[in-house]
Amino acid sequence: MPRVNCVSWPCPRASALPPQPPPLDARPQAILIAGPTASGKSAAALALAGRFGGTVINADSMQVYRELAILTARPAASELKRVPHRLYGMVPAVQAYSVGQWLADVTLAIGEAQEAGRVPILVGGTGLYFKALLEGLAPVPDIPTEVREHWRAQADALGPKKLHEALAAADPSMAARLRPTDPQRVVRALEVIDATGVSLADWQGTESASVLDSNTSLKILIAPEREPLYAAIDARFAQMVALGALDEARNVMQLDLSSDLPVMRAHGIRELIAVVTGAMSKEEAIAKGSTETRRYAKRQMTWARRYMADWHWVPDAEAAMAVTERASSKP
Repeated sequence: MPRVNCVSWPCPRASALPPQPPPLDARPQAILIAGPTASGKSAAALALAGRFGGTVINADSMQVYRELAILTARPAASELKRVPHRLYGMVPAVQAYSVGQWLADVTLAIGEAQEAGRVPILVGGTGLYFKALLEGLAPVPDIPTEVREHWRAQADALGPKKLHEALAAADPSMAARLRPTDPQRVVRALEVIDATGVSLADWQGTESASVLDSNTSLKILIAPEREPLYAAIDARFAQMVALGALDEARNVMQLDLSSDLPVMRAHGIRELIAVVTGAMSKEEAIAKGSTETRRYAKRQMTWARRYMADWHWVPDAEAAMAVTERASSKP
């Protein structure tokens, strides 16, 4: 089976990855497709749904929001017509949609697909969604020792004010809840966002049971090499702006939303709102939005190394199709 070439990524080399998971004994209960943003996940899911009679189900925490079709790269209207899609654009921006709510919604969507004789194909870049789907949710995962030690050292080196500024850059939602005079909690929030790529706000109060069995689900992680992926991110962000992402940002700005709502963490939304208000040029916003999206892709790979090492790692959609062909040929 093809392996992703991780030489240029901050991810395990092929020889360091665990052995590929054994083939399933029967047709998969569901197909899961994860990977960093702009890696081709949606195209793979669409092709697989057409080939195997599937329903594409969203597993991305930003693509649920109604107002951000372009900026979150939701499937186009023509794609939505080709095969059934679920859980896209069904939540208003004013709602703080949580992983717990997604689990309830996705459980129904999976059941409906299976009852209709269709294969549930879950696709997205939100690692926490997949972890919850397969394992249930513990309140907060263990934090690696090196991450914990790093932020404790930073607390001493930076002082409370700059430490809080670091949190505001990494996790605006938690920064809005915490004061600089509470460095212990600020450090905890930084540890969690650094180790998991997910805000502590999203982890809290989300304990639940698993929905799918990991052993009977086909789990594919698309992980292109870094440089082509970064180029794709840059090109896609510029294309989003050309297609009307600025209008979406203007519409969101007019809603006068609280800055700690999840929709305000969509990559590029703050920069594009700054263009609308005249505080930033369009060129600067594209550059900053692209940079933030590349950083997010890096965090997604960090999550994948830690929580998805036992998935089928492939370099592209074509390899994902090949893995699925083999798994689905079982009686």
